Amino acid sequence: MDQLAAMRSFVKTVDAGGFSEAARQMKLAVSSVTRQINSLEKLLNTQLLYRSTRSISLTPLGQKYYDRAVKILQDVEEARLCVTEQTDTPHGLLRVGLPVVFGQLHIAPLLANFLSRYPDVQLDLQMSDRLSNLVEDELDLVIRVGNLERSSSNLILRKLASYTRLVCGSPDYFERCGKPEFPNDLAQHNCLLFAYASGYGIWQFQQAGKTYDVRVQGSICANNSALLRQACLDGTGVILMPTWLTGEDIRSGRLQTVLTNFQVQPQAEVDSGIYALYLPNRRYSLRVKVFIDFLSKQLIHF
Repeated sequence: MDQLAAMRSFVKTVDAGGFSEAARQMKLAVSSVTRQINSLEKLLNTQLLYRSTRSISLTPLGQKYYDRAVKILQDVEEARLCVTEQTDTPHGLLRVGLPVVFGQLHIAPLLANFLSRYPDVQLDLQMSDRLSNLVEDELDLVIRVGNLERSSSNLILRKLASYTRLVCGSPDYFERCGKPEFPNDLAQHNCLLFAYASGYGIWQFQQAGKTYDVRVQGSICANNSALLRQACLDGTGVILMPTWLTGEDIRSGRLQTVLTNFQVQPQAEVDSGIYALYLPNRRYSLRVKVFIDFLSKQLIHF
């Protein structure tokens, strides 16, 4: 038995939540994955998994073995990169997780330039607004807009850019409905809501050390920021959005900002940075390094 291969099958089965999905991701027969894990349990003389017709779960000893196995496999990958990536030219496949709207607006326009500089790199871009798991999704790195409080503590991060959040609306909307001059005025406006977390119906402002929590409501609530931006441009209502989304509209006059003498904090714990995150075993990956370096020079401040 190849113990390392069996260990990979075991970890993948746990991460995938079952033998069938693990086999599909690894491009192996289900019987092969099952046989490897059975052999591993026989070698260790212990049961690692509870099995039922519908699901699997870790035994107490299986959990201990899984935690160590993940670390071992990461160390093996790091050792491989120490040798294979020690060249002057980055090459090979780079798997990157990207937020959907930010990726479309700010990463997609940069790809041609990046690939012209590094023609031996192939990009596999996974667009999703969920918080990707680098291990389970087999990603080399992810780009994340804020939300670092929910990130695993074992990740290496590098800040690429910063942004601010502003309340804005179209000139047509403000002509019809007037401009709010104080945070509490927003209660009388059609506030288009981004459903990113619990409590999204409260917009928070600060001025001179005083905090204002304003309960807002409106005709649209959505989990897609591009949709809300378009509705705002069409004069439907006002939005509280990051400048990486609305900056060009504000500079062109398509949107106008209000309440700029207040510090806008829709949620105190939400970060206002754009980060690249990767596992420690990717620190020697030249592909990861050049991609992050490239983005850090292109994405500065929004």
